[in-house]
Amino acid sequence: MILRAIALGLLLVACSLAQTALKEKAEQGDVDAQFNLGMMYYEGKGVPRDYVESASWFRKAADQGHAIAQYSLGAIYENGRGVPQDKAEAARWYRKAADQGEENAQFKLGVKYSTGSGVPQDQAEAARWLRMAADQDDPDAQILLSWLTRDGRGVAEDPAEAARRARAGADRGDVSAQASLGEMYRDGHGVPEDYVMAYMWLNLAASGASGEDQKRYSAARNNVAAKMTSQQFAQAQRLAREWKSTNSN
Repeated sequence: MILRAIALGLLLVACSLAQTALKEKAEQGDVDAQFNLGMMYYEGKGVPRDYVESASWFRKAADQGHAIAQYSLGAIYENGRGVPQDKAEAARWYRKAADQGEENAQFKLGVKYSTGSGVPQDQAEAARWLRMAADQDDPDAQILLSWLTRDGRGVAEDPAEAARRARAGADRGDVSAQASLGEMYRDGHGVPEDYVMAYMWLNLAASGASGEDQKRYSAARNNVAAKMTSQQFAQAQRLAREWKSTNSN
């Protein structure tokens, strides 16, 4: 017990020294130290959680062009943590990070243009930013861009492109992408009409969702099942089991 107490004391001293060194580097203008200190205060790791202090350090790093700090500062303004909530200011910082290729910021900026939050609503601009994030394999951007191309909002209607984007998200296990892809197979929109594939993807979506989404996906799956033969139903269930087995890890 004594040795354990000594070890713990030494660890606490080491942590304190590391925090002191980090703060000294941040105060000297080290941009990574400023960002890391901002994260420590935001998450309350090693220091008391303090959103005001977090925002202060994120701003110092963001002003030096640190892309993730710019994105983080945008999120702070989005949620009003440590600063007054300001959707326009959030968009301004997201754009700075997005212009540097930060995919989370590109996705957030796309959403803001799609909904008109802090910026004028502009589906074409939304699609532009979402495409940048999707091209970096952002799964949320993939599904939102799929919906825009499916409906022709801000971009030319392209059912095949919508299905491709939905499949990218579905293959990762995104339940909304799986449901969307299932509906596309059900309706023959962007892919050949195929009740087996429709049931498979809707079944996977229903098993992975909860609440109202689960009810909605289950109802869509059951409507497809009513149109299937027993052989098609068995095949669809087998494909769903195989997908789960392959993607369980």
